[in-house]
Amino acid sequence: MELFLGGSTDPTPKNFFGGDFQGVIDHLDYLEDLGISGIYFTPIFKAHSNHKYDTIDYMEIDPQFGDKEKFRELVEKCHDRGIRVMLDAVFNHSGFYFPQFQDVVKKGEKSPYKDWFHLHDFPVKTEYPANYDTFAYVPAMPKLNTENEEVKKYLLDVAQYWIEEFDIDGWRLDVANEVDHSFWREFRNAVKAVKPDAYILGEIWHDSMPWLQGDQFDAVMNYPLTTAVTEYFAKENITASAFANSLTSVRNLYPETVNNVQFNLLGSHDTPRILTLSNDNKDKVKLQMVVQFTMPGTPCIYYGDEIAMTGGQDPGCRKCMIWDEEEQDKDMLSFVKKIIRLRNEHKIFRTNDRLLFLEANDEEDVIVYRIYGDSKEVLVLINNNDIEKSISLPEQYNGVEAVNLWNGEEVNLSRSYDVAKYGFIVIEIKR
Repeated sequence: MELFLGGSTDPTPKNFFGGDFQGVIDHLDYLEDLGISGIYFTPIFKAHSNHKYDTIDYMEIDPQFGDKEKFRELVEKCHDRGIRVMLDAVFNHSGFYFPQFQDVVKKGEKSPYKDWFHLHDFPVKTEYPANYDTFAYVPAMPKLNTENEEVKKYLLDVAQYWIEEFDIDGWRLDVANEVDHSFWREFRNAVKAVKPDAYILGEIWHDSMPWLQGDQFDAVMNYPLTTAVTEYFAKENITASAFANSLTSVRNLYPETVNNVQFNLLGSHDTPRILTLSNDNKDKVKLQMVVQFTMPGTPCIYYGDEIAMTGGQDPGCRKCMIWDEEEQDKDMLSFVKKIIRLRNEHKIFRTNDRLLFLEANDEEDVIVYRIYGDSKEVLVLINNNDIEKSISLPEQYNGVEAVNLWNGEEVNLSRSYDVAKYGFIVIEIKR
């Protein structure tokens, strides 16, 4: 194991930097001040790799992070600040050093765990190509047989244990589309039996309606939204009208009860950082966050994006958090705090039931959309250009009293507004 001081070198698939639960506890003031109300941890259970998606023991904390008492302290201190905690459930596959798999490797057909995995023949071949089903063709991550009753009992016990013993608030389900639906139905019943309001989030990168019928997941990681936003703003691969159509399609995929709790992200441990995708244009990142935070659902900030951290594809996106305030982008941090506060202060951004694009002008590269809900109405104007643009409003808004939610200024609406380069205006109509 290569262990380095935090930030002393770039991340690789094999190096470690010593981050732990105590470090999170030490920075809860920062998270609370930022406005964070939930933390999603990638796997914390005992594992061999630095990414921890190759679990050895689902019932034990990896000692690199701390122990169970320290984790309990972390959860309690998060709850004291109104911050909920979600863990990563890697139930599609185990790790190579998972004791049950090691037993199969050693004993072959005589192992009592041979039906815990999808083995093709014996003896077990652990080099690529393996003679058993794996995640992503990686022999170190053998696929679990979730139709096996013993496997189901083991994993469902895991799901309940961390809620009952440590009061966690949700599970994020890794590679959820590769696990059978019947298992997820039993999983939901087990989880909701011990904590009815626990959040169940699936990692699925495509249309996920089969998992969102009310009998499996509460939400999925909203990658179609991510794609629409980044393709338009960050990569400039699609037009304004294509973006509007994509966003409308994404919202129409699911009922409002699902849209209101969708996990809306711009970047994660699996993707390049949003600033890097945006060619280091911080104003473009801000526009993407404006869209993210004015949509219903649960906006998620990948750690460090709020201070303009950069990084390419995994492992480049997993750099150590920058805690030296002299190296943090204070303007971006101030912006993120403000957009979080705006969302928290105005319920319409969390539960709006109608979103309509009033303009998506390909030639001018400007967008106007209307949000309506809870008897409130908000207009969002976005200029995705490096020059100032005049953006027109529909005639029915001419002279209407409104308030600019970003600066608090009360205005009578005009037929058009000058919007700064890569700028935006968020206006609430007064009723």
